[in-house]
Amino acid sequence: MRQGEKLTSHLDWPLLITYFLFLIMGMATVYSTALDPDHPNLFDYSQKYGKQVVWLGISLFLGLLVFLIDSTIYRKFAVPIYISTLVLLVVVLFMPPINGARAWLQIGGFGIQPAEFAKTGTALLLARYISSLNIKQQNLNSVLVANAIMIVPMILILLQPDAGTFVVFTSFLFVMYREGLTYDPLVLKLVNTIPGVKFKQTWVGTHFIPIMFAIVFLCIVTLLLSNNTITFSFLPGLIIPGFFGVILSLIVFCLIAFLFLRFISTKRERRRITTVIIIAFVLSASIASSVNYLFQGLRKHQKDRIELFLGLREDPNGEDYNRNRAMAAVGSGGLAGKGYTNASVATIESNHVPESETDFIFCPFAEEWGFIGTFILIGMYMFMFLRIIMIAERQRSRFNRVYAYSVVMILFYHLAVNIGMNIGFAPVIGIPLPFFSYGGSSMMSFSMLMFILLKLDSQRSHVLQ
Repeated sequence: MRQGEKLTSHLDWPLLITYFLFLIMGMATVYSTALDPDHPNLFDYSQKYGKQVVWLGISLFLGLLVFLIDSTIYRKFAVPIYISTLVLLVVVLFMPPINGARAWLQIGGFGIQPAEFAKTGTALLLARYISSLNIKQQNLNSVLVANAIMIVPMILILLQPDAGTFVVFTSFLFVMYREGLTYDPLVLKLVNTIPGVKFKQTWVGTHFIPIMFAIVFLCIVTLLLSNNTITFSFLPGLIIPGFFGVILSLIVFCLIAFLFLRFISTKRERRRITTVIIIAFVLSASIASSVNYLFQGLRKHQKDRIELFLGLREDPNGEDYNRNRAMAAVGSGGLAGKGYTNASVATIESNHVPESETDFIFCPFAEEWGFIGTFILIGMYMFMFLRIIMIAERQRSRFNRVYAYSVVMILFYHLAVNIGMNIGFAPVIGIPLPFFSYGGSSMMSFSMLMFILLKLDSQRSHVLQ
């Protein structure tokens, strides 16, 4: 009894209870979505809801197992765990493709997706590495190693290809930024290779988030213009291909910025301003060129999804069918919804919304419970995120804090992109809704992330580093 009390004495019960509420709500939604009237038994393992019960049981067992392990084990074995996930990511590339992707390892009648577990391995190793650094004395090597920990699994995942999980891994950039690990050493190294230029510091690190948004904006503009042409009414016959129009726009923008900054600056600052403008143009042009090159190299269905999302073309009954029907299902819920098991659009039986039990699980929930239900659901997720942030900030160990922020960013990415797909705000790239979507790999992965966090937090007073 005392041992049990010791295990749970510092357990964060609000977070654990929220986790269990999500499991119950998610299981109920999978059941109502996949319900076969001829097989109403929840424990009918020939049905998807029966299999989901199995996955829930396995996830809870794994959660209990990782919670019983001493928290210091996760720091000590972060490297082997990370390497193990990389090995699985390599092995899966030699497996037969399923739905056009080599992302699954078949074990009996079940499939395991190694990319889901790679998130946990990467979070643990990144937490261990960053916690060993002196951020005030970070150098080029520390920046490169931290990013390599993130980029290596991203490359392997992109080879599958799995665009959704690839995007989720960029969440670690914000974790590194939170801990003060910036790209300043790398930028300084590159800039100072220019003859006659010597910078002692840059502002890249302190303006990381605005720069990220600027890069995203540049990427979107490049995609919008790349497949179009630019014509000038005052110069008939002058037609510029879209991509070159992007480069031309960058030249004009940088020239205007150069003239303005040169006008308001002193003579001593003008040479530095010139260097910064040239670097900004080269980097922007490189990013635009890379985006255009990568876009041209995508598969047709991937190009179609991006073009449909950006509004470059319409195909409501073809390639854009999923997103179109998903928005219809969400809207059909109205204010209070149609009631449990009364969804008519987003069910497997109706088949109006493909993958309604996995990537589009938000649709049947929204149709059944309406705006009020979805508002409560998102509110619960926000509570979970804020609770994890609170847990992160009360840690005495940097390892614990970095891991906690990794968990909250992974979950936030999944929520934002998944709901964005369902309401037309994000391209369809295949990302499950945490603790809701049907599937064993994602459920086990999210559960392991959560229980490792709970364990680290429960022993926070015993770990100082």
